[in-house]
Amino acid sequence: MNTNFLFVAAENDGIPRCKAGGMGDVVRDVPRQIAARGDQAKVITPSYSRLHTQEAEKIADVNFVFRGVPHNGEIYEVPGKKQIEGVKHYVFHHPDIKAGDIAHIYFNDPDQPFYTDANVFSLFCTGIAAAIREGVFGKIDIIHLHDWHTSMLLFLREFNPRFKILKDIRIVYSIHNLAIQGIRPFDNNFSSVQAFFPDVNYDREKLYDRRYPDCINLMAVGIRLADAVHTVSPSYMEDIQKPSDPPHFIGGEGLEEDLKKASEEKRLFGILNGANYTNITQVEKGILLRQCVRRLFRWLQEEKKDYKAHYLAHTGEKITRWQEHKPDFICSSVARLTEQKFFFFREDPELLPRLMEKLSKVNGVYILLGTGAPEYESIFREASYKYKNFIFINAQSDSIIDMLYQDSDLYLMPSQFEPCGISQMLAMRNGQPCLVHHTGGLKDTVVHMETGFSFEGGTIGEKTSNFVSVFSEAVDLFFNDKKQWKKICANAKKQRFTWEKSVDEYYKDLYRI
Repeated sequence: MNTNFLFVAAENDGIPRCKAGGMGDVVRDVPRQIAARGDQAKVITPSYSRLHTQEAEKIADVNFVFRGVPHNGEIYEVPGKKQIEGVKHYVFHHPDIKAGDIAHIYFNDPDQPFYTDANVFSLFCTGIAAAIREGVFGKIDIIHLHDWHTSMLLFLREFNPRFKILKDIRIVYSIHNLAIQGIRPFDNNFSSVQAFFPDVNYDREKLYDRRYPDCINLMAVGIRLADAVHTVSPSYMEDIQKPSDPPHFIGGEGLEEDLKKASEEKRLFGILNGANYTNITQVEKGILLRQCVRRLFRWLQEEKKDYKAHYLAHTGEKITRWQEHKPDFICSSVARLTEQKFFFFREDPELLPRLMEKLSKVNGVYILLGTGAPEYESIFREASYKYKNFIFINAQSDSIIDMLYQDSDLYLMPSQFEPCGISQMLAMRNGQPCLVHHTGGLKDTVVHMETGFSFEGGTIGEKTSNFVSVFSEAVDLFFNDKKQWKKICANAKKQRFTWEKSVDEYYKDLYRI
């Protein structure tokens, strides 16, 4: 008999324009593996007032109560990027769920963190609970929730008698980034539990944030109330059961006791994310810099890029000079510019200059592609003006990203913490060694001097010093010991972090099938 799954998430890269980070990759790939096993996977995200407007088929109206008054939502089936038998994609439309300012998904509310997102996703979860109750998705055997945005479904299962049907369904909760927790007040705020569900009686003891007892912690709700809790790598599962010691170590972020309890109850599992090893887009070798110039000219013609025109022109001129005299060594990074990914560079202003100094001695360049937090964009734009061998592409381009993964010599991923990471897997599958911080999922995927390079340390000072030392050693190895370098490249390319293996573990531990 087939098992019917429902994936509920904020992102789904199985459909166009619905991704901000690695969660979207997971929500794209796991349903495909489920379908390959002969089971049925349905995926639902918010429409964000945009995803239901093209090539979508309305399949249901959903009526539910939110903020104590009746609401109506609409569910649409939308085409996937690939048509795969056994996988269906849906979006939930409600006029109060609009596109955010981060990847047209999330909102940035610096004055009241999670204010708008909590409004959006609490409404979304209530609508989805009603859709499950009304049988819109057919009979559901397992619901797989992703990050704090979806944990209100567990709140509704636990406390709202209108949704007692959810008690008959196994609910799995995946943690993609424990640091982002969705903390909001219980009451006295438009974005609060009392405002969302004024007629629901609930137990604060099961919901509250240990640091802010007058607030709900939606990440904690997922951990406390799910039938199984999943972290996206074994080492990250171990890390987050220890207390954080910022900035030197990022661990449980106040939730370590909840995670240890889940572990004691045999509900906590660390299963590594996978990567795709088939149908990889192959790029033309040796034209990386030329492609960068082409893309820069295209960006300069876009009206929205006007505020960066001077910077883009400066970058194009720099790359053109490197085309005339090609670099002998290229290292690269592709990432969203956040504290998690580039904290070390902000904490130690001498870090990037020391890397550039080493590269200048070997005619090398560092290419960083990404957008994100304004303070990090500013740091790297200023550095790009200063160092001729630092190329900062402050934009997004799939074509350049594919080339960086396939045509660089060394990939840098010095994340302060890393639940799993996908970039290192994508670089390694192309035989490109990675230099990573020895943390979380990076521990589980990169072995120092065997499949790549890693650094660690007890303090931030030790870590940045060791980062520079290991970087220098890796560059020297490239030029002075080609045999060993090629062996590391070959070992990296042989690694297989497959979704087939990961989903086997999902079935055994998370889904109990």
